Amino acid sequence: MGLPSGLLGQGEVEVLHLRTHAKALIAPALVLLLAVVATGLAFAFLPASMLPWGAWVAVALAALVIVIWTVVPFLRWLTTTYTFTSRRIITRRGIINKSGHDLPLTRINNVAYERSLSDRIFGCGTLRLTTAADEPVVLSDIPDVERVHVVMTELLFAGDDPIKRPQLKDE
Repeated sequence: MGLPSGLLGQGEVEVLHLRTHAKALIAPALVLLLAVVATGLAFAFLPASMLPWGAWVAVALAALVIVIWTVVPFLRWLTTTYTFTSRRIITRRGIINKSGHDLPLTRINNVAYERSLSDRIFGCGTLRLTTAADEPVVLSDIPDVERVHVVMTELLFAGDDPIKRPQLKDE
């Protein structure tokens, strides 16, 4: 699901709509697993003299850990999107307070990508967009960053020619 068509300009076409790579959810998933295991162990080894309040404390602590270190990172991942259109790059993020940044393609001078060993294992990378006026715009954990790099290069060189413009949507 991309941006609503009302947020696109007349004649503007959405080319890619991405989230950060799902590798950002590995640590929250491990925290969830550890919280569930720790709660189970607490129930198993809790003395009868501490029941039922000890069980309630264990559940409350587990719920707090799960909300802070699992639910919040998941919602951050879910609400962070990168949309590449025929005219601009749109970044949106935020759970409660939303923030966004639009970068017109005409302002981009250079497109580069970086892939660490872990990025190569997971199939993602960092896209670095350099403009003449500002600091580089860094988009981290972009899935299939090499393909996105190629699409970005095609968008920059295609201009507004609809024949050259890539019509690739994110799979």
